[in-house]
Amino acid sequence: MGGRLLALAANGVAMGRGKNPTVSVIVPTYNRAHLLGRAIKSVLDQTYQDFELIIVDDASTDNTKEVVKCLDDPRIRYVRHEENRGGAAARNTGIKTARGQFIAFQDSDDRWLPDKLEKQMRVFKSASPKVGVVYTGFWRLRDGERTYIPSSKVTRREGDIHDVLLEKNFVTTHVVVRKECFGKAGMFDERLPRLQDWDLWIRISRYYHFLYVGEPLVEVYYTPDSISSDDKALIMAEKLILERYSNDIERNKKSLAKHLYVIGNLLCQNGEMDQGRDYLLEAARLYPLSIKYLIAATLSLFGERVYSKVVKLKRKIQPLPEP
Repeated sequence: MGGRLLALAANGVAMGRGKNPTVSVIVPTYNRAHLLGRAIKSVLDQTYQDFELIIVDDASTDNTKEVVKCLDDPRIRYVRHEENRGGAAARNTGIKTARGQFIAFQDSDDRWLPDKLEKQMRVFKSASPKVGVVYTGFWRLRDGERTYIPSSKVTRREGDIHDVLLEKNFVTTHVVVRKECFGKAGMFDERLPRLQDWDLWIRISRYYHFLYVGEPLVEVYYTPDSISSDDKALIMAEKLILERYSNDIERNKKSLAKHLYVIGNLLCQNGEMDQGRDYLLEAARLYPLSIKYLIAATLSLFGERVYSKVVKLKRKIQPLPEP
């Protein structure tokens, strides 16, 4: 990694020598000093205590380092990038630094419920070595509303979920992963502008099974300045995912149509009507049984103004889509 890339904090909050922890919890952060304390405390307060906590500071310009420095806990390790490289790179740095057999991820603006790690590690204790990932439901909080994710519409959630993951990501980063999975499937792709977690789970699901804790164990706070609010990055990432896994996705017309609809809908919402219309029309052609695809394709023929009005109306009467 090199001294120029990583620098351990001078306050010496690194974990002492001796037995390696079972779990390495990785928290990537960038200019979230005002929220980071809540995220860290929710990890330190876990009922399961056999972990190290790696804070990866992605070249923050606020007082992130000072916030971590004030925390006197031998389980905490602080690592800093000298230049901002993005969340995927920060998570990869944490994975490379980790000493645990299992890896967990925590976002710097979220809060774990106290028994999150305990319940996920309990699943691993009785699971076969074929199980590589244990994920959990979570509460998404926005504008005072709480929404449980993943939706009940996702029916096949455990075991070999490779095919269903090709259609939609319902795993996110609220996971515990065997560290060996990264050696087999690789780490987060830092070239993707978004959806790096989805891409990784697709790759891991080729080799390992997934198990699910069917209850919310994390509170996820939506912030409008996060990368998740960048539609242009999302469009680019969706296109790259479709291209990367086209051989698998194209075997199922329904799955392919769903990808085309998602991209077309995003394009039309962002004013790129000509290109978006092509995607929507192809989605409707491939899977004409979907009323949603047919309506979207038809609306796209009336131009951006009409399309945008209908989308805004739909958002008023329906909850936010899943990430």
